[in-house]
Amino acid sequence: MHEMAICLGIIQIVEETVRERSSPRVRSVCLEMGALSDAAPEAIRFCFAATARRTVAEGAALNIVERPGVAWCMSCSKSVEIARRGECCPCCGSYQLQVIAGEQMRVKELEIE
Repeated sequence: MHEMAICLGIIQIVEETVRERSSPRVRSVCLEMGALSDAAPEAIRFCFAATARRTVAEGAALNIVERPGVAWCMSCSKSVEIARRGECCPCCGSYQLQVIAGEQMRVKELEIE
């Protein structure tokens, strides 16, 4: 389950930020997650709660902002939204799509005390 490794990385980012700011704890974490990031939001929520135990993030809310996948169609030269890899272009039906956005995941915002 790679979501657990992702959440361990999130906790590491949170702990480093809190240490830099000398804050006692974190109220919420906002995670921006692309539709093509290959991670399931519900699994991320579950793993975050587990990895946050006994850390400064224990009890913190996890807010996930989902971003759509975007691909460039080599056939019709348009940027199109896609929900997952392997979809066809909604404009022309071609499968010649190059992903240009939606694979990323990042801690966008922390609310700390």
